Amino acid sequence: MSDPILDRIKRLISGNKIALFMKGTPDAPLCGFSAAVVEVLKKHNAPFAAMDVLPDPQIRQVLSSYSNWPTIPQVFIAGKFIGGCDIVREMDTKGELKPLIDAALNS
Repeated sequence: MSDPILDRIKRLISGNKIALFMKGTPDAPLCGFSAAVVEVLKKHNAPFAAMDVLPDPQIRQVLSSYSNWPTIPQVFIAGKFIGGCDIVREMDTKGELKPLIDAALNS
């Protein structure tokens, strides 16, 4: 039997080159970490799809099991889990994020 929440998560990841699971929305983030990731992605003009995990606590539980990562936000690029806020910011600082974004957008 399929899990409708897991199906939604997988559809967002597979149907978009960049997927962000966050608290709130890109226009109105509800936590500083989610806001920071949105800013990094916007800085690179990276189009992304977002899902607000707050309306349904089960989304967070299923997502954390799927990614094996306990915290929100979570970023997926080209179907691959990249990490949360600290990892995304660190990759950006090291110049590692932009090539991943470019490769995903050009694939």
